[in-house]
Amino acid sequence: MKFTDVISPFLAWSRAAKKADTIPYPTQQNPGADRYRGFHINDTSKCIGCGRCETICENKAIDMVKVEGIEPTKGDSGLRPVVDYGRCCWCGLCIDVCSTGSLAFTNEYRWVTEKPDTCRYTPGVDKKAWDNEEKGYRQENDVLGWAGSPREEMTIEVPEERIKTFDEVVKGYTVQQAMDEASRCIQCGLCISACPAHMHIPDYLKAIAEGRFVDAVKLFYDNNPLPEMCGKVCTRQCETVCAMGYQGESIAIRWLKRFACEQFESLADVLALDAQPGEPNGKKVAVVGAGPSGLSAAYYLSRKGYEVHVFDRYEKGGGVAWYAIPEYRLPAEGISKQMEVFEQAGVIMNYGKEINAAMLKKLESEFDAVYLAVGLQKPSSARIEGEDLPGVKPAFDFLVSSPEKGEGLKGKTVIVIGGGNVAMDTARTCVRLGAEVILSYRRRVEDMPADDEEIHEAMEEAIDFRVKTIPIRIEKTKNGIRYLYHEAKMIPNPKGGRPSPKPKDDVEHAIDADILFSAIGQTSDIEFIPESMQKEMELKWGRIIVDDKQYTGYKNFFAGGDITPGEGDAITAIADGLRAVQGIIDRLE
Repeated sequence: MKFTDVISPFLAWSRAAKKADTIPYPTQQNPGADRYRGFHINDTSKCIGCGRCETICENKAIDMVKVEGIEPTKGDSGLRPVVDYGRCCWCGLCIDVCSTGSLAFTNEYRWVTEKPDTCRYTPGVDKKAWDNEEKGYRQENDVLGWAGSPREEMTIEVPEERIKTFDEVVKGYTVQQAMDEASRCIQCGLCISACPAHMHIPDYLKAIAEGRFVDAVKLFYDNNPLPEMCGKVCTRQCETVCAMGYQGESIAIRWLKRFACEQFESLADVLALDAQPGEPNGKKVAVVGAGPSGLSAAYYLSRKGYEVHVFDRYEKGGGVAWYAIPEYRLPAEGISKQMEVFEQAGVIMNYGKEINAAMLKKLESEFDAVYLAVGLQKPSSARIEGEDLPGVKPAFDFLVSSPEKGEGLKGKTVIVIGGGNVAMDTARTCVRLGAEVILSYRRRVEDMPADDEEIHEAMEEAIDFRVKTIPIRIEKTKNGIRYLYHEAKMIPNPKGGRPSPKPKDDVEHAIDADILFSAIGQTSDIEFIPESMQKEMELKWGRIIVDDKQYTGYKNFFAGGDITPGEGDAITAIADGLRAVQGIIDRLE
């Protein structure tokens, strides 16, 4: 035995009279440091319920639960984190990765209770004494960078070169870039509710991240039969709610969809048996319009065993999405690649068929149900003096005329009125044809309904943006036309909407040009619907009002896409087609 072993008991007794170092909680105050990791707080107004905190917690101390008073909305799951302090180790990872920065620690760490269950609570919902404490551990993403990250950079042709050709501007991801970009997804699923078609976005992003591109394509076709088109021109509502976008950049969901489709020369071969017609059920359905909505309804009805005939005025499928969107955004070679899938699924295409009242009555008698998906075919009037002059043309008609295959506009001055995607497409097409382009818009750049990328790329291509310009009239000149406008001032909207443009003064400003394109929108043309049918449908502003399964109220007629009220984009039209499928099945079976 060592000497220290003999005397150690006596050394311990020597400390018996020494004052204890322990502080008698909670009677004596001992504040935590300013950055101490105490109890959780959560700003529920900023929290989106993405569940990232739950996923990161290795102790399973956080659960996402439904709480009273917080309803699910677009971009918010409606769930909030519950913290179990019997499991929490105060590591702070949940704070570091919080997508919106709503979660934090206070520096308060004292909590005396005799009820263990009270040590599990929902920060921000269950009120606590430290809710308004400003001190404590907070997220510092400028150091950590965990809550947000940048996108993988994609190759885009430089403006000086791209305006010389109609080749596609965006070059796409490499395999490694796509896998890396898809791996940024935290699988929160908020994007699903934001997507009108409710595509399986987290699932197909995971498949891409793991290199399972065939699986990704099959997931696309579960509720979107035009994934390559959507991968290039979708309005990507899913990306607006992506949790990664709050403190970094949202995941490039649209471009990843495009990437997966472009890995295969034939999508029909990839789908194989997954795109075969269903067992015939003896029912026939006519679809009027081969755009995104009509094709979606046709594909899924055929897969369910219906004999589906599609009728369209054009010579190829795809509708105005294919005919009006320029090649530099949506190359034409993608048409046949995607149309092969519809043929494989048994959809019978009837091109070059202009539907009139007599033919529609014939379809009514020969088919068990009819789905109207004709889109918006008639350009809206600018309602300004001189719009009927030679040299003044509808932008929509210009785009569907395949301008890239026609005569150039070298040396011409072109004015485009409008701020939507049609205006941007028209302006950018004219630049590629050699024109000097001026774009006139009543409001500000930030008010433009066009896609942000379209606006940015148009500016890069030296298009002259004349914003806050209110059209007055158009006059004929010796060599062309003269466009006159007022400069505008913006009047705030008391209801919080877009401000209204009003003339700043009485001064008339003028621009001389060779051609003016009006791109202020399109309207529906329902003259092909007989009056007897129209009387039994509800119509508003030239559009057909339908129920939640796209039913028109007239016999077995359904309608969707732009001929019905909606967002006016491809993915919403596809969602209409999906709803119509269920409506037709319910009515015929």
